[in-house]
Amino acid sequence: MTALSDWTAVYSGKVRELYIPQSASSLEDATELLIVATDRVSAFDHILSPEVPGKGEILTTLTRWWFGQLPDIPNHLLPQHPPEDVGARGMVVQPLTMFPIECVVRGYLAGSGWKEYQESSSVCGISLPAGLNEGDELPEPLFTPATKAALGAHDENISFETVEELIGVDDARALKALSLDIYSRARDLAVSRGVILADTKLEFGRSRSTGEITLGDEVLTSDSSRYWDGELYSSGGIHRLDSFDKQLIRNWLLGNWDLQGAPPILPAELVDHTVGRYRELFRRLTGASI
Repeated sequence: MTALSDWTAVYSGKVRELYIPQSASSLEDATELLIVATDRVSAFDHILSPEVPGKGEILTTLTRWWFGQLPDIPNHLLPQHPPEDVGARGMVVQPLTMFPIECVVRGYLAGSGWKEYQESSSVCGISLPAGLNEGDELPEPLFTPATKAALGAHDENISFETVEELIGVDDARALKALSLDIYSRARDLAVSRGVILADTKLEFGRSRSTGEITLGDEVLTSDSSRYWDGELYSSGGIHRLDSFDKQLIRNWLLGNWDLQGAPPILPAELVDHTVGRYRELFRRLTGASI
């Protein structure tokens, strides 16, 4: 972790690091936090090598942009500037009491959802019409929550009823409604920029100061979402599901690793291609370059 003046490192995750002010004795009494996105990349519950240069800055800047597109949705971002040593990779945020679930919304049939559908014509236990193909848009977006897993463990899909048991009926319904609303709005904006938002993962917490349900963590980035090129998707060709996200890396690993033991080193050309796709997604969505 980066040594920073005025901040104390308290946690290092797969791809992000967390700091509290030096004036705070613990996370519990900190009134603000510093979240730093590294250039590390993870897949299949492993941190991979090498890092993806510029990734942390791209994802953090895109998160900030999405917060700006959702001004009516409370988020954890504070107006303070992060330390110069971390620059655009950092966000100063208010601490939240996080809900112990990941709020996944799927608008298209892909990934583990496609795998399950082939076996049972359902996604996360939700029945779907027969005859769908990989990449097809679902009749309506699905809220498919999952547990949060520690490093080295697997996230597990859970039913909405389990969410109600974990956090209570009212909060479960509120998270579902917020998640579906955010996905639908982001999907429509992305389509207007020539991009398909196939699915996304959101995280929420409760503000310690107001008690309000608040959007936290990274939002609608290439690491937390699945994005496709709208023109290629409409063409229906073999490249219609070419992605702007780390599915590029997952696909390479699946073709070059049996998922046992340590993962292989990522080739330089794959890393360069991934960075380029991240930057292209940022440009398409925001109209700016990074």
